[in-house]
Amino acid sequence: MTDLAAALDADGLTCFVGAGGKKTTMYALAAETDRAVVTATVRIPIFDPHVDRVVVTEDPISTLVTTDTYPLGLVPEQEFEDRYRGYEPDTVTDLARAHDGPTLVKADGARMRDFKAPGANEPRIPETADTVVPIASAHAVGEPLDEELVHRPERVAAVAGVDIGDEITPEVVGRVLASPDGGLRGAPPSATAIPLVNKVDDEDDLAVAREIADAVLEHADRSVVPRVVLARMADAEIRELRE
Repeated sequence: MTDLAAALDADGLTCFVGAGGKKTTMYALAAETDRAVVTATVRIPIFDPHVDRVVVTEDPISTLVTTDTYPLGLVPEQEFEDRYRGYEPDTVTDLARAHDGPTLVKADGARMRDFKAPGANEPRIPETADTVVPIASAHAVGEPLDEELVHRPERVAAVAGVDIGDEITPEVVGRVLASPDGGLRGAPPSATAIPLVNKVDDEDDLAVAREIADAVLEHADRSVVPRVVLARMADAEIRELRE
């Protein structure tokens, strides 16, 4: 298991939520772990270049027992020219149970933003998920809470107790990542949650990310959230762990 996989406890059924690095993190893990499966419970952009093979099938378990090509992408349908459809959460549960390696799951959408809080019908996390990784970008800090960088800013405002248009602070990001109505929404009671602060590109970003992590650890249930990972996933680089 790689350092990245170990930091994120990504050796079982791992679901990625939030904004600012879900797909990048999944693809980095897929490249660095043995026998990784990449899939989704929501729409996912075409990701064929990031895995050895993508199979479009309504019966993913049959593919598992006949393939030795990894990392493997499994999806039920190419719904649009640039998107695959995701499986139902129960199907992903069955898939992970049948697999002897990590199953990496995109479990919500963010429309390419750097920060978000979940809407009413998300995330779509299987009840058997081992790990949930809520993600936010350090680059959101210092920006206004609006739709330019934030998906569902009204939900962020409600979860963090601030107003639309306010400056996004490390405290705001930390509160949302740590909240049962934010980054931890839908996480099964038995799952571990490991928030990841992404786009930590330089020392200034690292200082901001440390403040976010400290806020997460202050507000989170520490029996659920053992640590926060600070990373630059463009290079699959872990900058620091906060525990």
